[in-house]
Amino acid sequence: MRPKASQDIAEARDKGDLSENAEYDAAKEAQGLLEMRIAKLEEVYSNARLIDESQLDVSKALVLSNVKIKNQSNGMEMKYTLVAESEADLKTGKISVTSPIGKGLLGKSVGEVAEITVPNGVLKFEILEISRD
Repeated sequence: MRPKASQDIAEARDKGDLSENAEYDAAKEAQGLLEMRIAKLEEVYSNARLIDESQLDVSKALVLSNVKIKNQSNGMEMKYTLVAESEADLKTGKISVTSPIGKGLLGKSVGEVAEITVPNGVLKFEILEISRD
């Protein structure tokens, strides 16, 4: 992507007066956005660490835990995987440990009830199962 951004800038520069060259401005803006994205990915990568899932404690809900919970108000059961904010995807059952539900589940053990404050009030979830599969 970087070579393409540089090529776009060079082509726009070749078209003449830069003060009124919309293509040049657009190419420079695209390059700036690309550089910001690269910097963010480099930051994430530099802070990443490998986790040996076989060594994780399954007695408590932690990052990478699969947690089966039961909503005490309606009896509905759900299963979520607790993940980092950048990996959250509710469609696939991955919730962020920084979300209200994720925060409420962290550190809880099977049999405990997590009381989680959400905009509509307080939800109570019983922890039914914790696994790492």
